[in-house]
Amino acid sequence: MYKLSAIELRDQFFRGDVKAVDIIDYYLKRINALDKDVGAFLNLFHDQALKQAEALDKKKASGARLGKLAGIPIALKDNILVKDEIATCGSKFLTNFRSPYNASIVEMVLEEDGIIIGKTNMDEFAMGSSTENSALQKTRNPWNLKWVPGGSSGGSGAAVAARFAPIALGSDTGGSVRLPAAFCGVVGYKPTYGRVSRYGLVAYGSSMDQIGILATNTADVALMMEVIGRHCPKDSTSLHEECQDFLTHFKDSIKGMKLGVPWKFLEDLTDEPKSNFLNSIEILKMLGAEIVEIDLGILKYSVAVYNILASAEASSNLARFDGIRYGQRSERAKTLDEIYDFSKEEGFGPEVKRRIMLGTYVLSAGNRDAYYKKGQKVRTLISRAYKEAFSKCDLIAMPVSPFAAFEIGAVKGRLQIYMEDIYTIGVNLAGLPAVSIPNGLTKDGKPLGLQLIGPQKHDRNLLVAANVIEKGHTFKRAIPTLADKQFSP
Repeated sequence: MYKLSAIELRDQFFRGDVKAVDIIDYYLKRINALDKDVGAFLNLFHDQALKQAEALDKKKASGARLGKLAGIPIALKDNILVKDEIATCGSKFLTNFRSPYNASIVEMVLEEDGIIIGKTNMDEFAMGSSTENSALQKTRNPWNLKWVPGGSSGGSGAAVAARFAPIALGSDTGGSVRLPAAFCGVVGYKPTYGRVSRYGLVAYGSSMDQIGILATNTADVALMMEVIGRHCPKDSTSLHEECQDFLTHFKDSIKGMKLGVPWKFLEDLTDEPKSNFLNSIEILKMLGAEIVEIDLGILKYSVAVYNILASAEASSNLARFDGIRYGQRSERAKTLDEIYDFSKEEGFGPEVKRRIMLGTYVLSAGNRDAYYKKGQKVRTLISRAYKEAFSKCDLIAMPVSPFAAFEIGAVKGRLQIYMEDIYTIGVNLAGLPAVSIPNGLTKDGKPLGLQLIGPQKHDRNLLVAANVIEKGHTFKRAIPTLADKQFSP
């Protein structure tokens, strides 16, 4: 069963080949048997998921209409709120926070009979690129348990790669869905900013955060977009767009499509990631795409701009976590000031503190013009550069990361961690849709990803092209050895 896609699972349920209870029971037992090695999940909704599956079987027996996600197990990153369930955001601060309501996308999933089976691990408050910043547990890459799974949605990426769920949702502020997808050898999709509701997503950088999708293939991503890719009146940044039909528009050719490649920006790409990307370009040519050169040199400033702007927004968003309104209150605090000080000191991890301090600094009276406002101006220039590029091409192709997955604890310097996102951050600054699809392995078996970027609101066209490339790529995707382990359900 674990080798089936979400659509295949759903169709088997529709045909009556398998009951929803059997699907959910199988996946829960699989997680219980194998996740002790991976550490993808922080919390399993065992009883709730089985009850929902039982209700779905009764619904099917009654002849009622079944939703698009009927019988599909779905995992959520632990910064997406589910009513009455703990939402930790990977932080000690929120280990006692139980959500009073559902995120909008949770409501949409439930309306279409999807079954949420649990919450996955993440970098604390989504600040990180390897999931090493989680304050709660280590998550390991199913391809090799010594490697990181990427981040900050590393738990969701690992869950899909290990076949603990065919679909998982994460959040992407600077590449946090696409990077774990590349490191874990799965598909990761970041929609156009505002295409998917952020209501019920714990904020990090509000002008860049976007809920994204991880799955084993692009068709499953498209299926999920048909459910959650619509306007939400509870989210003031939600686009006034109706749900699109993605799957019926899938086609078999990208012949004549112009794909832009920023060759100059990629000139520092080295070793296997470079040879892998060049091989993918040749395959795109064989599939009929026309490769054109574009100029995105300004993206060399994207990491600096992102760290200024995202940290500024984080310092504002995380001010609410003070030990009074949300989160753990310090037991050694005696006064109001001590509640604020000690609760934050004990609750936040080092990376979160680092970014809050940076954000507070760039927003201070003497530095706002020098850093924050200048960063916003460069962000505008980055958006214009993408717009100019799309006047010459339909989509943009580049790697997801200059590196493959590395060993846990191997990278000590912050700069290399931040540079992992140099090819992904610009997409968030400009609010564009982007997808990571697996396109090969290094000599030592580390997955690599090809990134495709589209203009704003061109989500369907992007996924249509990604599906063609996924099917036409010569790389035959394997399942990680750990995921292929047998167990007795």
